[in-house]
Amino acid sequence: MPDAQLWLLRDTYATETAWAPLHVGKELRLARLGAFDAALGAIRADAEAAATRKAGDHRLAARQETLAASYRALRDLCQQREHPLARATADRQDWEHATARSRHMAIAAATELRRHPGQTIEPLLSAEPAPASGTGCDGKPSEAATQISGLADQHQAFRERTGQRQRRMTPREDPAWAALGDTLPSGWVPHPDATLRPPKPEITPSANILQLAAEHDTEPEAGG
Repeated sequence: MPDAQLWLLRDTYATETAWAPLHVGKELRLARLGAFDAALGAIRADAEAAATRKAGDHRLAARQETLAASYRALRDLCQQREHPLARATADRQDWEHATARSRHMAIAAATELRRHPGQTIEPLLSAEPAPASGTGCDGKPSEAATQISGLADQHQAFRERTGQRQRRMTPREDPAWAALGDTLPSGWVPHPDATLRPPKPEITPSANILQLAAEHDTEPEAGG
């Protein structure tokens, strides 16, 4: 392909990564673990309250009941945050599927351009947002909690962008992809290690191996 076409394909990497949904897989895992641990803590506190009340220690039983209520409140908080995090994770998977081909093509184009001798090309950089940090289920302000509060707006913007993308022309109808012609089959994705490699060297068998092979070929068949 001409260099101009390769540069055009390479530049699509920033465009495709710019609308990537926030990566919140870690936060989703922590929210689910937090909800599970809090629910387990509530069960234990309820059991302790029942046992101490049966033993006549009503003061300790009241403390355990308060602790159980706190655990249930924390469980509800984590479950409330789990829903938008799960939806954001699903959006992220949809984005990865929708942009897989164009991102692979951009990487392949950048690899091809770097083969030019004496030419320095900056590496591809993703324009996607930085991943969230913090648990978001500890009841304290955190960067993750702030980002989670905006996941609903992110989801709406992602769905609008997806709809616009589906209404656009297909890659084969796009002039930017015209040079590819019909050479790429539907669903084609380049191998992650699609780089130019020298042919494998021919290995010459040793003299002993050649002699054994010759003797094997000249031996008469059994019963001949």
